[in-house]
Amino acid sequence: MQVVKKELPKSQLELSVELSVEEFAPYIPKGAEKVAATIKIEGFRPGKVPYEILKQKIGEMTILEEAAHLAIHKTIDDVIEQNTIGVQAIGQPQVNVTKLAPNNPLEYKIVISCLPSIALGKYKDLGLKPEAVSVEDKEIEKSLHDLREMRAQEALADRAIGDGDKVVADIKMFLDKVPLEDGQHQGATIIVGKDYFVPGFDKQLLGAKKGEEKKFSLPYPDNHHQKNIAGKLVEFAVTVKDIYSRTLPELNDEFAGFFRLKTLAELKTNLKESLEQEKKRNTDLKNEAEMISKIIADTKFGDLPDVLVESESRNIMTELETNIVRQGGKFEDYLGHLKKTREALQLELLPNAVKRVKSALVIREIAVLEKIMVSDKEIADKIAELKKQYADNKEVSKVLGEAGYTDYLRNILTNEKVIAQLKEWNYAPAGTK
Repeated sequence: MQVVKKELPKSQLELSVELSVEEFAPYIPKGAEKVAATIKIEGFRPGKVPYEILKQKIGEMTILEEAAHLAIHKTIDDVIEQNTIGVQAIGQPQVNVTKLAPNNPLEYKIVISCLPSIALGKYKDLGLKPEAVSVEDKEIEKSLHDLREMRAQEALADRAIGDGDKVVADIKMFLDKVPLEDGQHQGATIIVGKDYFVPGFDKQLLGAKKGEEKKFSLPYPDNHHQKNIAGKLVEFAVTVKDIYSRTLPELNDEFAGFFRLKTLAELKTNLKESLEQEKKRNTDLKNEAEMISKIIADTKFGDLPDVLVESESRNIMTELETNIVRQGGKFEDYLGHLKKTREALQLELLPNAVKRVKSALVIREIAVLEKIMVSDKEIADKIAELKKQYADNKEVSKVLGEAGYTDYLRNILTNEKVIAQLKEWNYAPAGTK
């Protein structure tokens, strides 16, 4: 068997394989036997048709095609293993038969995507400083106000709309008297005192009564996300369906009791700690992204294989769709709002996908160079912890027991170790100058 190796762009490797006539010969009767087992020829049992009769009935090329399939299946793993020493193959190889004829060698071609070469730049002692985390009193007050809003008492009101009321209304939007696409809203809920659609919209409803239609126009900001109405005067026709008065609970110890706390002071302390934790998580993610970006900027990469970038782009799309559905939305509505197809959005996501691929390659290379590994005990302990956490979820428990999940978890935990080590190397302790 002869193999010719050729490097292709985009970190791909082409292996041209030739099996001589003698090497290919043993697969032909096996191919004939397999084909014969799938067809019925009068006078013969399935799988017992003589080769010459079978060739007359179905043609020799059908037999050779099956034989080629068997030969490739038998030889491809060894060919790839022996010819990818020193490189990491990824994804599924592309296989094409390039020569197949009676009394001739079998030739086939394999195209493999590989992890690109990477020359790490500086990844230690970058002298980064973590962003300080603090919570201001006004942030706590806003959280308290939001909690009061959540527990507001509502009652139908037979009067004109006042500040703080909840209004249910049908809304029609026009541009130059032409109805706007996606500008018709039935049973929309508006809290007077909050901005909807465009600043000032809610104030236009003050004084209106149930059944009344209010018509008015408002200018949209130049930087509004809807480009078709940005910087333009939009006309509204709003029909009031219902008016609700809203009473917010008093801020006192009794209010804290709603959240199983004894005093208002305890609730404020609780909110401050929660806000600090949330800010710290967000700041950690921001610091991490800044650090990885600096390392990437000083690192040289070989050509990224399309299969890696396209796979990551699909992952980002899936994450986006999952988040929208989790929040109660529909992904198709989101696409409609953007006026984009799935394909167009995925194309826009490619730069982010490239960045994420480079991040993963950098982390992987640092793990190799610094010998950062996760032990089997750490994997076992984490799986035991997850099994306990999801003891009542049969689907999750089943996934945790699969062999592939161990490799996935090892990769996740290794990445976490690398990131933690990079932070130690590159961030000065909080409060230092």
